[in-house]
Amino acid sequence: MSLEIAVVLLGIGVLLADLWLPAERKRALGYAAAAVLGLLLLASFGHGCLFNPTGSTANGMFVADGLAIFFKRFFLLAAVLVLIMAVEFSDRIAAGVSEYYSLIIFALAGMLFASSSNDFAMLFVSIELITVTFYVLTSFTRGKIAALEAGVKYLILGALSSAFMVYGIALVWGVTGKFNFTELAAVAGNFTGNKVFLFGVLFVLVGLGFKIAAFPFQMWTPDVYQGAPTPTTAFLAIGSKAAGFVLLLRFLFTAIPSVTAHWDKLLIVISGITILYGNLCALPQRNLKRLLGYSSIAHAGYLLLGVAAMSAAGQAAVLYYLSGYLFTTLAAFTVIALVMRHLDSEDIGGLAGLNQRSPLLAATLTLAMVSLAGIPPLAGFFGKFLLLKAVIELGAANHGYYCLAFTALAGVVISLYYYFGVVKAIYWNGAAASREPIAISKPMQFGLGVCIVGIFWLGLMPNWALHFANEAVKVLK
Repeated sequence: MSLEIAVVLLGIGVLLADLWLPAERKRALGYAAAAVLGLLLLASFGHGCLFNPTGSTANGMFVADGLAIFFKRFFLLAAVLVLIMAVEFSDRIAAGVSEYYSLIIFALAGMLFASSSNDFAMLFVSIELITVTFYVLTSFTRGKIAALEAGVKYLILGALSSAFMVYGIALVWGVTGKFNFTELAAVAGNFTGNKVFLFGVLFVLVGLGFKIAAFPFQMWTPDVYQGAPTPTTAFLAIGSKAAGFVLLLRFLFTAIPSVTAHWDKLLIVISGITILYGNLCALPQRNLKRLLGYSSIAHAGYLLLGVAAMSAAGQAAVLYYLSGYLFTTLAAFTVIALVMRHLDSEDIGGLAGLNQRSPLLAATLTLAMVSLAGIPPLAGFFGKFLLLKAVIELGAANHGYYCLAFTALAGVVISLYYYFGVVKAIYWNGAAASREPIAISKPMQFGLGVCIVGIFWLGLMPNWALHFANEAVKVLK
């Protein structure tokens, strides 16, 4: 738990530094925080005490296994890139820039706790730490009506999902008397016919479904993505979703594997509907962030392919796909933050002539869209390939998996229209309204470079990342 303590202390340190630093130097606090998190990320590949890969604490509530280490590195990298983006966005925040940085760090702390959660109490506390910080981050630019509206929607629906989750945890505990996932797994098989227990499990899944934006709990996604500040949307799209999936994997395959084995049809249906809903609703969108919101719903459906497969290959594919999704999503939102900085809207039309104003940003956004669409040789293609492979391998035993694979392929074809619509806007929508080149700072160039390298590396040389993913899921049953 040393890493989580260090991150919380960093968040507090940023708040305290705000008291003494002059206003013109507060902006650089984001770079300092990103540098510290980068050092912690590098430390994870050594033999330091911050990342002890074995053992647990707090009576088994907090585990430090391979799955936890994988996601801790994932969240640290995401937070570093989001903080760099937040510094560039800081000129649009009227007041409280340091508080904005610290809230990002506290949300990261919640994600780190989520990756090690092995108990209902830790699960709920970590989710609430993430969600409550995002309530504030979403509406941080409180001078904008859209941000306030997004914050209120996220607050109401988030509170509702938390209520479902608490009620579900109470029902499961009331029937089994177990909070710890390992202890619950030992007795869950005795209650597969108990309706109260099953309703409790279902209510917990409702809360987790909200976090990953899966149908039918996705209603909040497009409005919140559109209204929130761009760095908040980026961290919500990748960090919050990944936290939801690590908790979903632990809950389904560590806590209640005997129950999960009977819910394959439900997971197949939810995955298929989520894919179709996200892709079809994205077709008419003109707002870039709203389009990526519906795209995020579709990608939750693709990720659920690996969960529905209920195999180690499917679980490893989920981790690999999330890794590629991190680079592509952050690349897209970084470009949006830079290009749309001085525009009143985030309409796709604002990308016209981007290739003339900044070839680097045009190429980065194009790569992100092509990867999200699943075109080789980029990360998105190999991730979708692994997920479809895991599902198709089970089709002979259950033809529902063949139908799910066909649905996923249909979703990929549909998505080509709106992803390449963005590419068309960049290169073929006429001249830009302004021919002024877009300035890109050195840290932002670094962030964009990391994303581009990640997109190509995971697509062309997947073995190293896939090895880590396979090792990480060995702890799941």
